Amino acid sequence: MIAPEQLIIIGSGPAGLTAAIYAARANLKPLLIEGKEPGGQLMGTTYVENWPGDKKVLGPTLMMRMKEHAQAFGTRFESGQIARVDFSKKPFTLWNNKDKEFHADAVIIATGAIPKRLKVPGEDQYWGKGITTCAVCDGAFYKDQKVIIVGGGDTAMEDASFMTKFTKDITIVQILDKLTASHAMQQKVINNPDIKIIYDTTVSEIRGDGNHVSGLSLINQKTGENTTLDANGVFLAIGLKPNTSPFAGQVEVDKWGYIKVHDGSKTSVEGVFAAGDVHDYSYRQAVTSAGAGCKAALDAQRYLS
Repeated sequence: MIAPEQLIIIGSGPAGLTAAIYAARANLKPLLIEGKEPGGQLMGTTYVENWPGDKKVLGPTLMMRMKEHAQAFGTRFESGQIARVDFSKKPFTLWNNKDKEFHADAVIIATGAIPKRLKVPGEDQYWGKGITTCAVCDGAFYKDQKVIIVGGGDTAMEDASFMTKFTKDITIVQILDKLTASHAMQQKVINNPDIKIIYDTTVSEIRGDGNHVSGLSLINQKTGENTTLDANGVFLAIGLKPNTSPFAGQVEVDKWGYIKVHDGSKTSVEGVFAAGDVHDYSYRQAVTSAGAGCKAALDAQRYLS
């Protein structure tokens, strides 16, 4: 068998690339496997305005700079995605989607999470052009504009409450006849005159002018009535799905599929670490993912030494 890599990092979003920068500076000679969507979720955003030191930077530009930073210190990159792993014995074995085999003494899982989508016409066309999944990231772009929040859970309530900083024209579209958020979160929204709620309703189409979202087509689930709603921005808050399927049965996950971590970034398998949205369902920010990548690299360095 070829000598194993000291460290393999799976994923190339802020968590994976930050881990690569720290690991490469520590002379661990990391190999980073980029994944299905190199650069992660920020590749689908426009401007990022909450990255420290950059008042305004395009998401893809930020990720390109992070990759160049990691490369400058010696990180090696491999395209493709990991399809399955064997963490039952060391060195660990990983296979990509073309059945290429890798071996590693330590692994950092930074595969992120995918926002759940509506899967309706117009969604792909206007993704990043008025459709977003992060009010904290993109809310400021919709000052005094019409915005729609799709969802009825805590995240949707948080998004709606957050958007009141920027606009007084907020509508929540909820598929059920009631909200599913916690009572405290519901009260913040229900008692706010700037927020309207439409129940029993689903989105059938996202409309636009070719360049940007202009509104939604809706269907009432009880009456079958079709209506339209104008909007400048649509915030999807229907959940995230962590990218943990390649690690099924290999590391411990919670009931939602997020990897469980302890003592920083350690997983249930010694020598395997996790960073970013693949385990973090609370904060989900680029900067917190980067911080988690830093922690994972430092933990991996200590483990390997």
